[in-house]
Amino acid sequence: MIKTNTSILSISGESGGGQLLRSSLSLALVTGRAFRMTNIRGTRPKPGLMRQHLTCVKAAAEVCGAEVEGAEMGSTELVFTPGKIAAGDYRFAIGSGGSTTLVLQTLLPALLQAEASSTLRIEGGTHNPMAPPFEFIEQCFLPVLWSMGVDATVTLERPGFMQAGGGLLAAHITPIKKWKKLKLIERGESVEIFGRVLHAHLPGEIAKREILTASKILEWPENHIDLRYTNDSTGPGNAILLGARFANVCEISTGIAQLGKSAEAVATGAAKGLRGYLASTAPVGAYLADQLLLPMVLAGGGVFHTLSITDHTRTNMALIEQFLPVKFGVEEMGSGIKEVLCN
Repeated sequence: MIKTNTSILSISGESGGGQLLRSSLSLALVTGRAFRMTNIRGTRPKPGLMRQHLTCVKAAAEVCGAEVEGAEMGSTELVFTPGKIAAGDYRFAIGSGGSTTLVLQTLLPALLQAEASSTLRIEGGTHNPMAPPFEFIEQCFLPVLWSMGVDATVTLERPGFMQAGGGLLAAHITPIKKWKKLKLIERGESVEIFGRVLHAHLPGEIAKREILTASKILEWPENHIDLRYTNDSTGPGNAILLGARFANVCEISTGIAQLGKSAEAVATGAAKGLRGYLASTAPVGAYLADQLLLPMVLAGGGVFHTLSITDHTRTNMALIEQFLPVKFGVEEMGSGIKEVLCN
């Protein structure tokens, strides 16, 4: 475990959303440092802890025997005092369509430092707006961690969409033996470009319109995007996943169907996201950049090139620097590419 001081850290949750809370939980687990977060999600229409946030808090507490104050629906203040990380076979149910992948990412750094292997089974949403879909974890996030020495795998046992949830993600996590510093500054050779629409309990015309729209924007033949019916899901849902795989990295741009959003709008957002990525040479997409910060710190530093630095990423950098004696740097490399360093 990374050693740090044992004083309780005070964090204002006013300007942050659920990601600030999840990152704080991950950092508390791996450092052993307690924190108090006040004014949780203070600027949101419904401030305080919602069901998916509460699941993360309770899951984090369970894997380390933490003492917790304020772990209840709507709470705007939380005190989290971690204990020792324990390996185990854990199962968590969000109880809604909240993201299973975000719960996984909250717990993964800690369970990599446990004394034995662990399994996770998390029930909820597997394809959500504003969260990495299962495929992003499997094909984009984890492969980078594998290159850093991580031994962890994920399986999609059942897809789950908003609002019904009911999806099931399983993970197997082996304690890490030795971290390797991250160095990801080149994509490497192109391997493939690919697309898929996941579609459940909705008119088939929606998926066809998405495929047509994305194909036109990316100048792909329509048959380059697979249509997969996932009618084993509990409720209706739809996701379009457009990706590019290179020797060193994979990027997936996603659109998730939502009430009131047209099929064309869902597909256009995903297609323009991938088109923007392909127009650059930076290996790390904006969302993956945020997710690699903590692993990079745990490995003792590193460097990667990315397209842009989001507000989430800057907030996460500042939070990590509060918990740990590390410093991030961002340098302009030209052509819109940013170099992120940590030492």
